Amino acid sequence: MTPRARIVELDKRYLWHPYTAMGSYLAEVDPLVIARAAGVRLYDIDGRSYLDGNASWWTAVLGHAHPRLLQALSAQAAALAHTSLAGVTHEPAARLAEELASVAPAGLGRVFFSDDGSTAVEVAIKLSLQYWAQNGRPERRRFVALDGAFHGETLGATALGGVEVFRRPFAGVLLECVHVPPLADGHERAFETLSKLLGEGADEIAAVVLEPVVQGAAGMRIYDPELVRHARELTRRHDVFLVLDEVFSGYGRTGRMWAAEHAGVEPDLMCTAKGFSGGMLPMAATLATERIFEGFLGEPDRAFHYGHTFCGNPLGAAVAREVLAVYRDELIVENTASKARVIADAFAAMRELPGVVATRSLGMIGALELAGPSGYHERAGWRVYAEALRRGAYLRPLGNVVYVTPALNIASSDLDELLGIVRESVAAALRA
Repeated sequence: MTPRARIVELDKRYLWHPYTAMGSYLAEVDPLVIARAAGVRLYDIDGRSYLDGNASWWTAVLGHAHPRLLQALSAQAAALAHTSLAGVTHEPAARLAEELASVAPAGLGRVFFSDDGSTAVEVAIKLSLQYWAQNGRPERRRFVALDGAFHGETLGATALGGVEVFRRPFAGVLLECVHVPPLADGHERAFETLSKLLGEGADEIAAVVLEPVVQGAAGMRIYDPELVRHARELTRRHDVFLVLDEVFSGYGRTGRMWAAEHAGVEPDLMCTAKGFSGGMLPMAATLATERIFEGFLGEPDRAFHYGHTFCGNPLGAAVAREVLAVYRDELIVENTASKARVIADAFAAMRELPGVVATRSLGMIGALELAGPSGYHERAGWRVYAEALRRGAYLRPLGNVVYVTPALNIASSDLDELLGIVRESVAAALRA
């Protein structure tokens, strides 16, 4: 038995994969077996390389094995790999909190660390609920989010989600969340619905939660920043918190450090993860205003009794600090402008391919939609995935949406190759 065959055998005997229909996986799928990664390429156990078209679930914003991140990780591991952050502190966490607050939208001066995007959103949910409960508005227990929203996998974050296939198994035990109608129905309707919800029910609403400007898991839906501005105006008027989930959209993905910058708004709470640690380690943060922080001061029972074992982990904090340093030194966000234009032009040109019904782009995101039914379980995009693998690129679709979200520092030659493979693969899949 070859080494590859043995790994696949063990995988199918013991592993339970995320977002995977395991019955068909066990019966039909011959998986990639990734052995290493460097730059924007993944290498399988047989040595074949694949351009990483989605930065490994949107995390490897600086590519794989960036030498500065590896050095930061190694140096920190030699000094302090882990300690609790409960009542003690350490330099990587303290300095990271300062540096993160300095690049965040104004007013977000308090940083609570957690493990991943889901827990960063869970923190924001719990902060909102507990703040109102102990500051005179305990009836504020409902949330508002967008239809098609995706905010994570923990039970609280699942409640905010507007992708029905992810919510359905847990529907009977979720927090109450009202979803604003699909943005595809028109921004005016979304504005009107949000205005009505807050105008009539602000006394029961803890927070409005948005993925600013782009909804990733919904199929890279890009929407007008005016909706974010409108939400900020309404939440201020009715004294409801605005939570911006920048887990996907932050760290330059949309062409700005934060997608909130497209709208020029400052939220009450903001969540970051994924690119936050450059895809190296599980690390996330929820940033809050001083007002929210002060709402937890006083008697011990007002404290935020929440945390994770690896909250503020020194390894993750050291790497996250180095990510910010690389962004500064290498002008990562600033240098995306020319590459964003290349992505936009390439996807606009793909609109003319038979079977492509829509294309869209924003910053380092390019997406196209294939004809046929929409939905996460649709298979059209997977035909493109198979064609792309044969050509040397890894593209994980979202149903019938094929997209790229490469590392922000991808070389122009690699980007051209990736976009060429996307076009060839779409054309080949639609001919089949």
